Amino acid sequence: MDAVNIYQVFDWLWSSGQLSETDIRQLPGFGVVAVINLALPSSSNALPKEAELVTEQGITYIHIPVEWEAPRVEQFVEFVRVMKAYEGQKLWVHCAKNMRVSAFLYLFRKLVLCESEEKAEFPMVQVWRPNEVWKGFIEQVERQHSHQSFKPFVNVYPDA
Repeated sequence: MDAVNIYQVFDWLWSSGQLSETDIRQLPGFGVVAVINLALPSSSNALPKEAELVTEQGITYIHIPVEWEAPRVEQFVEFVRVMKAYEGQKLWVHCAKNMRVSAFLYLFRKLVLCESEEKAEFPMVQVWRPNEVWKGFIEQVERQHSHQSFKPFVNVYPDA
C-alpha cells in the first residue's frame, strides 16, 4: 500500500494517511465496507474524486472534514456515531498523515471502548505526539465526556 502510517488497530479497523487510487482498489480484499476520511478536501495530498473512487469499489465513503488548527468536539461525536453505525464491520479511517485519525482513535479507544491509556495510545504515539492544538482538543473532549461517557457504546466492539 502507498499510504503513510498504516496501522491495523483491530482485526476490523485500519488507520492511515491519505490513500492512493491503488490503495483504494485493494480495500475490498481487506473486507472493508466503509472508508472514513477526516482530512480536508484542500489538504496538500488530498486525492481528487476520492469519494467516487471508493464508492466504485462498492465501499461506503464518509467524510468528516476536520480542520487541522480547529478540531471540534462535535466532529468527534459524529465520528463515534459513524463507528457505531458500522458496528461489526471492517473500516478504514484516514486523514492526510494519520495524525487527526490517531487522535480520534485515541479518544475512541479511551472513552468509548474504555481501554487503558497504554492500549488507547496505539497508534497515536507511533505516529506523533499531539501539538498544543490537539492536546487542547483531547482535553476538551475528555472534560466534556467524563461526566457523560459513551456508555451506550461500551461492549459494542467485543474484540477491542
